[in-house]
Amino acid sequence: MEGQEGTQELHLVLAHKLFLLRHPDVQDIEKVRLKEEVFAVVKADDMAVLYEDLIADSVLERDQGVMDAMRTKNDDEIKKLDEKIADAEENLGESEVREAHLAKSLFFIRIGDKEKALEQLKVTESKTVAVGQKMDLVFYTLQLGFFYMDFDLISKSIDKAKNLFEEGGDWERKNRLKVYEGLYCLSTRNFKKAADLFLDSISTFTTYELFPYDTFIFYTVLTSIISLDRVSLKQKVVDAPEILTVIGKIPHLSEFLNSLYDCQYKSFFVAFAGLTEQIKLDRYLHPHFRYYMREVRTVVYSQFLESYKSVTIEAMAKAFGVTVEFIDLELSRFIAAGKLHCKIDKVAGVLETNRPDAKNALYQATIKQGDFLLNRIQKLSRVIDL
Repeated sequence: MEGQEGTQELHLVLAHKLFLLRHPDVQDIEKVRLKEEVFAVVKADDMAVLYEDLIADSVLERDQGVMDAMRTKNDDEIKKLDEKIADAEENLGESEVREAHLAKSLFFIRIGDKEKALEQLKVTESKTVAVGQKMDLVFYTLQLGFFYMDFDLISKSIDKAKNLFEEGGDWERKNRLKVYEGLYCLSTRNFKKAADLFLDSISTFTTYELFPYDTFIFYTVLTSIISLDRVSLKQKVVDAPEILTVIGKIPHLSEFLNSLYDCQYKSFFVAFAGLTEQIKLDRYLHPHFRYYMREVRTVVYSQFLESYKSVTIEAMAKAFGVTVEFIDLELSRFIAAGKLHCKIDKVAGVLETNRPDAKNALYQATIKQGDFLLNRIQKLSRVIDL
């Protein structure tokens, strides 16, 4: 289940097609093509278990002849693999025994049998001594986790990998793990940590089995924009040579990043609109689409207002290339949610910023924590008195 350099792992390509096939915004004519492609892959790899699941989910229709042929082939292959394992155990060394078990693990991964694949990977691990080879097994498990979006499996596997690195492990695998963990953080809405991990991996990226380098840069820029301050964004993203060489290939992304940094808000909104479809149709970002849209708008509105003590709503609307009514409604929502520190004077049509004083905020936080601590001490004293 490991892609060659520069090639995405085929099962993850299949997972994306299945995601689009179930997506309400994908046109029916496109879904017809996707269904044909999915069925062709399932049939070519004899993925009987996955085929059964897709039939149950009404994604594919049952073809009993195809199903029977798949199961026959699977049974024959398992018999051959078991014979190789038995032969290795009787006649060959530990290395050959491990390789035979690994082959059976990869077979179950290939046919989409998650439970048997995980079970066989554990057996293979018990036959494995080298830390590097144990890490490779964890990567196979992580790829399974991302195929099924099993976040519990992914989280446990990342923790396991980190424990293995305490025993040793090379830098290449450590750098690969950063990208896996970054994708997990992206998928679970921890964009700040995802940005940090992706930025650490830009110059050492080799994790082509997860996604192409263009996609990696796409995720890096998106997460960085809502996570980094302007100075860090300039140093790590806007001027990063690795990003500059690729960003122009990704529609709207360069305009999205640079117009934000250059305070060209009208251009930013145009690029922002162009990117929404890509975000919505991304398997990992789709669940967080609305959240991400809000966070980006918070960043850009905050940046604009930071330059003013007061500004007319009309001037802000003009800067963003939208109507006064749109900006008025947007800001009202963000102010009510505590995302923006300003107030609207409807009569004068003016926005007045009231940025929180850092020292005052720290003082208020200390008072609150002090009150909480005193309450806990009082409760504890009553318990002790009893």
